[in-house]
Amino acid sequence: MKDDIDKKTPKKMGPDQTPRRLIVGISGASGVIYGIRMLEILRHTDIETHLVMSKSAELTLAYESDLKAKDVRDLASVNHVVSDIGASISSGSFPTMGMVIVPCSVRTMSDIACGVTSTLLSRAADVVLKERRRLVLGFRETPIHIGHLKTMAALTDMGAIIAPVVPAFYNRPQTIDDLVNHTVGRLLDLFGIDAKVVKRWKGGKPERVASDAARKE
Repeated sequence: MKDDIDKKTPKKMGPDQTPRRLIVGISGASGVIYGIRMLEILRHTDIETHLVMSKSAELTLAYESDLKAKDVRDLASVNHVVSDIGASISSGSFPTMGMVIVPCSVRTMSDIACGVTSTLLSRAADVVLKERRRLVLGFRETPIHIGHLKTMAALTDMGAIIAPVVPAFYNRPQTIDDLVNHTVGRLLDLFGIDAKVVKRWKGGKPERVASDAARKE
């Protein structure tokens, strides 16, 4: 099965340049907005995005968003069908910056840890690991049991980064969009991509306040 490439053509590169490509995986865990927002943000960069969505992700999308699967696919530079294990991203000879899966379900995380490559989602992740590229898993599950923790430890030993999608509040979020943007921005930081959506921690003020309070006592 050939890759389904949308109308948006990736930018042409010079003969000695390799496109900056990032594989974006979306699994069936709750929190599909994180994957959608990542694609929306990356559309405004020079990153060539390669999307692969699981069948479960499409079901979750119907529950959590008014968007259709086609709408999400249209956000990516290149769309890959999850059953197409012969796609470009299934080979280590196809250069990429790595892969981020967000949200990442327990099922997907476990498949990757065990080397199960029956779908393009887990196959692409396995390729990223074997090529020693960066794999970031935006895990979206709580609470977790010892089996989950062991799986996370195994993946960390294999070179993956487990990055649970948890909100930050030092940036004083006012909307859900603020929470989502900040989390997605921090995930992109792990690839050296500054999406300009993260309010950076500067420090200083809390310490001064604490010192003033201490002096008053």
